[in-house]
Order: sequence, then structure tokens, then C-alpha cells
Amino acid sequence: MEKMTNYDTVLSFLYQQLPMFQRIGATAYKADLVNTLALDQRLGHPHKQYKTIHVAGTNGKGSVSNLLASVLMEAGFKTGLYTSPHLRDFRERIRVNNQMIDQASVIDFVNNHLDFIESHSPSFFELTMGMAFDHFAKQQVDVAVIEVGLGGRLDSTNIITPDLCIITNIGKDHMALLGNTLEQIAGEKAGIIKPGIPVVIGEVLPETENVFRNKSRKMNAPLIFAQARYDVALATRSADFRQIMQVDGLQGSGFKDLVTPLMGFYQHKNTATVLTAIDELVQMGYPITKDHIYKGFNNILNNTSFMGRWQILGTNPLVICDTGHNEDGIRQVTAQLKATPYKKLHMVIGMVNDKDISSVINLLPTDAEYYFTKAAIARSLDEKELALLAQKAGLNGNTYPSVTKAIAAAKKNASVNDLIFIGGSTFVVAEAV
Repeated sequence: MEKMTNYDTVLSFLYQQLPMFQRIGATAYKADLVNTLALDQRLGHPHKQYKTIHVAGTNGKGSVSNLLASVLMEAGFKTGLYTSPHLRDFRERIRVNNQMIDQASVIDFVNNHLDFIESHSPSFFELTMGMAFDHFAKQQVDVAVIEVGLGGRLDSTNIITPDLCIITNIGKDHMALLGNTLEQIAGEKAGIIKPGIPVVIGEVLPETENVFRNKSRKMNAPLIFAQARYDVALATRSADFRQIMQVDGLQGSGFKDLVTPLMGFYQHKNTATVLTAIDELVQMGYPITKDHIYKGFNNILNNTSFMGRWQILGTNPLVICDTGHNEDGIRQVTAQLKATPYKKLHMVIGMVNDKDISSVINLLPTDAEYYFTKAAIARSLDEKELALLAQKAGLNGNTYPSVTKAIAAAKKNASVNDLIFIGGSTFVVAEAV
């Protein structure tokens, strides 16, 4: 395999030659850590050179990871942030104090490990994870927030020994890989719980509580439920599209007027999770103050360039996108749509073909005009097939071969007091932001 000098060539190699879940789905998922451990050994175990925080969950792990990183940055930590998938640029996945990994580092990493790639055939995620760990070490970060890619127990990220584990919530997603019941999925996510390391649970359900209790007991890991620590009692929206939260401290002091540009109602649960996690970090000696928390929440967009979560893309008409794509995520989206004033609702929707489409479609509002489309990835469900499935659920509209054309049609049809929503898939949102 010859070395590559051009970034676009390297990127094309990563996307096309390595098995990539975002592109091909379940066949890219490696149900073991063999390659990850081999690459980690080759790199000299870089993740041992800095503190780490591990974040898993069905929904909310991106928000929690970005909020935590933002607070840590405000507290003066040189902070690594590893998240997936990216929206616009591959390099979004690997950031240090919001600086994306540079193109030269991506080129060098791939070239330096071409022999490993040839001999081990790692997945896209396995190689990207190694790249992130290595980059954080070279940048001498103080702490890295590491978001799980898929599941937990067998995820490539699960070789770290973090200061803290966080599991945001459990919902039905990736069931072909993680199990058909909430208990089974929780078991996979609980795989990140490590001996003696505290674990914060963002949202607990009757079906999942004992899974976490049993695993943490077995691992002698302190178990903390965020719902018992904090509750967002009230939230209002400011004229400049910020959410102002009144947070009750259920076991101590709360937070008055905690402001964030993240407008989703679902951020209330994520806020409780982040505040609980910070409590645990403070107990470990992390010098984080209330001022750092207020600034971290308020400055998240500047600190981490976080996108795609109830993000307002335009006004008159109001244009909103959200990456919610599974049953739980879409339920949150529809609840917020009901609470948002509009004259008429326009829904630009596309989905991937390996989801439980019917359960998601049945949650979508019937009083809207739909623009069925597909993102430019192989896993996208054909827009005409999506429209047929949607018609059975009473959803009506037209089909468009690209996200761009669907959005253009919605904007052409919408009046100033209407609402255009763009979502159904992370990859649809990626083409909109």
C-alpha cells in the first residue's frame, strides 16, 4: 500500500476502504476489541497519558459530552473531545479546545499505520479511535471526554480507564446489534462500568434500573442517579433563542437562570446528568466552580461548535433541525413541535434503511405537509419507499431525490409564520446545517 500525500485521498481511503457503520451499517460493527487493543499497543497506550471521562447512552450522549467539555474548558482544562458521527467534516470527531485535528495529522497517522491497516483490516471507527487517542496524547490534553460510538461493552472506546463513566439513557436503537429489549440494550451500555469507578445514570427506567444496580455492585462501582440529584423545574425561552432553566437541587443547592443556546426540551435531562457528573468530578478534586458551569452552558456553541440539536437555521419562516432519529428521539422532537407555535408545519424527513421505520413514522404529526427525501449515503431509505410507508400512517407529501431539493421546496411553499422541520436522520441534518 503506497503512502498518500493528499488529504482528500486519505479521506476517501478512510470512507471507502475501511468498513464504516455510517455507510454500510451492521457489517462494519466488530463484535470484539482485538483490533482496538492491537492498535492501542502499537501506539503505546496513549489514553493512559491523560484523564478521561466515558459517555454512553442511546440518546443525549453527544449533548452531555459537549456540555461537559465546554465546562471543563471554562475551568481551564486543555480538553480533548471525541464524538461521532460528524456532520460536515470528518475532523469534527477529534477536537482539542474546539480545534479540530489538522489535515496533516490525519494524513500522517494513516500513512504511519498503513502496514497495520493491511494486516489487521480495522474498521473505520477502530482506526479513527486510535487516531483520536494518539492526537490527544500528542497535544498533551489534561482530560478527554470520550463518547461511545455504539453500545458500550464491545465499543472501541471501551479500553480506557476513565475517572468517571456516564450512561445518559436507554432506548430502542441498533437493536440488531445490541438486543431487542431495554434490558439487553442496558446490559451492553453497562459494559462501560469499570471496577471502582463511579457511574452516573442520566435516566433510569423500571426495565433498566436493576441492570445498572447489579453491574455496579458486581464492579464495586459507586452508582449515582442524576434524577435523584437535579430537576429542571421550569424553563423559559429568551428572544435571542436561548433556554433559561431553573434547576432544583434535590440534595443540595440548585442553579437559578442557567442559560444555554441548546433549545431542546430533552436538554433538561441532559442538564441534570451533566451537573451530577460535575459534582462527582469536583469530589475527585477537579477545580470546577458554579461560574465555570454557567459559562460552560452559555458558551457551548463557541467552545465546541455543537450542531444539530434543535438548531434554529432560519426565521420567517422558522427553520429547525434536529438529529433525533430513533423512537425515543422522535418522541422528544414531536413533543417540542407541539409546544412550538406555527401556522403550518412543513416536515423535511429522510431515514436510514436499518431502523424500525414504522415505529418512528407512527409518532410523527399528521397535520403537516411532508417532503420525503434521502441523504447522500448508501444506507438511506429510498424516498419513494419512505413515502409509501408514511402514507399508511396518514402522512402525506411529495418526494425529493436530495435533501437540498426537499428543503428548497419547503421554503418555497412556506409562509413567514410557518415552521419547517428538518430531520429523521443525522445524515439529513448533516446536509442542512
